[in-house]
Amino acid sequence: MIPMNVIAPTGLLLPAELLTTPFFQFLSAFVAINTIMFAALAIAHMLPKVYFSDLVSRRGRRKETRSIHPDDGQGS
Repeated sequence: MIPMNVIAPTGLLLPAELLTTPFFQFLSAFVAINTIMFAALAIAHMLPKVYFSDLVSRRGRRKETRSIHPDDGQGS
């Protein structure tokens, strides 16, 4: 039976010189930016949807209700 809890010494998986190459630095920067973008999109997906029409008031919107039931409370 092969033991599963063998700890690999540092530098055994990748040589230390590989970590300083421009390709590996570019790859690590890409992964970092991708992770941040994915986290931001996941958080934005959880937030409630914001409608642009709620933020901007239009000139054509009535300030008072013209209903036959003026005390409904829907105006203002």
